[in-house]
Amino acid sequence: MRDPLDIAPILSAVREVLADVPRPIALHEPSFGDREQEYVTECIRTGRVSSVGEFVDRFEEALARYTGARHAILTVNGTAALHIALLMAGVRPDDEVIIPALTFVATANAVRYCAAVPHFADSDERTLGIDPSKLATHLSRIAELRGGRCINRETGRRIAAVVPMHTFGHPVDMDPLLELCRQYELPIVEDAAESLGSRYAGRHTGSMGLLGVLSFNGNKIVTTGGGGAVLTNDAALARATKHATTTAKVLHPWEFLHDQVGYNYRMPNLNAALGCAQLERLPVFLKAKRALALRYADAFSGVPGVLLFSECPKVTSNYWLNAMILDREHAEARDRIIEAFHAEGIHVRPAWTPMPRLPMYESCPAMNLATAESLFARMINLPSSAHLERV
Repeated sequence: MRDPLDIAPILSAVREVLADVPRPIALHEPSFGDREQEYVTECIRTGRVSSVGEFVDRFEEALARYTGARHAILTVNGTAALHIALLMAGVRPDDEVIIPALTFVATANAVRYCAAVPHFADSDERTLGIDPSKLATHLSRIAELRGGRCINRETGRRIAAVVPMHTFGHPVDMDPLLELCRQYELPIVEDAAESLGSRYAGRHTGSMGLLGVLSFNGNKIVTTGGGGAVLTNDAALARATKHATTTAKVLHPWEFLHDQVGYNYRMPNLNAALGCAQLERLPVFLKAKRALALRYADAFSGVPGVLLFSECPKVTSNYWLNAMILDREHAEARDRIIEAFHAEGIHVRPAWTPMPRLPMYESCPAMNLATAESLFARMINLPSSAHLERV
């Protein structure tokens, strides 16, 4: 039997990076300045704090410019953004939607909000997201096109969409995935909730599929407290998304007319004001987080039994959350390491529990998930707030 991993060098590496930071140290905290206070105060002064106001329009326009998407539609949170994006992509009750097994539960929940069925895909250890090659093999075995519809031969259900999630800000290998989805006539809805500021071959995450979504939760690189956005290059989809997220209300000077079932999903002006100020500071956040990732990489250089995950060639990651990955033979050390850090007031965490392990998703269709399960057993996220690195 192999001797247990000596975790002391791992603890020392993180202590070295965080040596001057007071404890406790959170996993990821927001950073606010004078501009945030100025914009929010302006909302309060004018009384325009709900979903109508200049900051909503400003934030949408700024997001579209920054990401390169033609349209951005703000929502109350990232889960609402993904729910509406799936509906706009044509997902209907009893359809299947391919999503990663290793993701935050909101990805699967949004599929269920559509009364559809999550279909779980394995991860690529190089990117932490969906593995296009393994998915291609899986689809060749279980899927076929019938009259322009991709059908799962094993369940008889339509496969309606694929949702790649850019894990911890690291982009999925999108070009082969885009080609695979073209082959099977499957729309892509990118879950870019964690990856504002990340790019794949020069293209911003969330802008490469039919639709994409962002999150501005309190722990994201840019926060509005709670919030999200739908990105798309399709003008008709953008109009339909904005209409559906605004309770499907038909414009009229005084009548309350609604022409379909809609959702009260629009972001309030107060939150959008915070987002405008935060987006102005995004370049500073990205620079700081990249510098922090480099310091972690240097500290872990030569530490046995573990590697610090870094971006792949042709991508630029926002390094939202830094991740260390234990060697396969040392997976048993994961919980010992987490306990040791928490005892010191350094808040680290494991990756999300794979979706098929959760009781509400255990009976859903899935491919072989060996890599996702292995990553879950070996991965630990480290404190990654932008303010931990002064640049």
